[in-house]
Amino acid sequence: MQHFADIAFTDAVQQRQTTDGSREHYAAAATHAPPAALGQYEQEFLTAADSLYLATVNNDGWPYIQHRGGPSGFVGLIDDTTIAWLERSGNRQFVTAGNLDVNDKVSIFVMDYPRRTRLKLLGRAKRIDNPDAALVERLGGGRANAAVVVTIEAFDWNCPKFITPRYTEEMVQAAIEPLQQRIAELEAQRSP
Repeated sequence: MQHFADIAFTDAVQQRQTTDGSREHYAAAATHAPPAALGQYEQEFLTAADSLYLATVNNDGWPYIQHRGGPSGFVGLIDDTTIAWLERSGNRQFVTAGNLDVNDKVSIFVMDYPRRTRLKLLGRAKRIDNPDAALVERLGGGRANAAVVVTIEAFDWNCPKFITPRYTEEMVQAAIEPLQQRIAELEAQRSP
């Protein structure tokens, strides 16, 4: 595995960092040894996720971002440097699939909006059409058109600045349930 900076901080990026005053900070951070693999925290974060944003690039250099989601745990851990998920039937444009046919490089954002946390991943992805039953079962089962398997090349955690907290319906329901119970108790006390 590489440092995220080794991939993301091209000469042009480093020049911009120098111009804007952040290069010294990022150069110092890159002197530490890169992680050998995803750590336990990253693994738990990924396998608990219920969505991610996947960026691919077409053969003309245009980026494309696609959302992937499912129940918490839809991202499976193959090993400590490889993740995967099942591809479900969507709008059948196959932009991501076509891009992966010509360029396996991907960028992935995994967001945890309630905790204002994001994990950035850079990797190489392959789409497996008609995945075998063992892989489908390992990734949650059900009908799937394909699976995407991503070998992680680098990762980085982003700061929480400007991440707006968002909550699932289940989280909101759990938060208001005690209030609803208390309202019911108070209404019962008022009734003759």
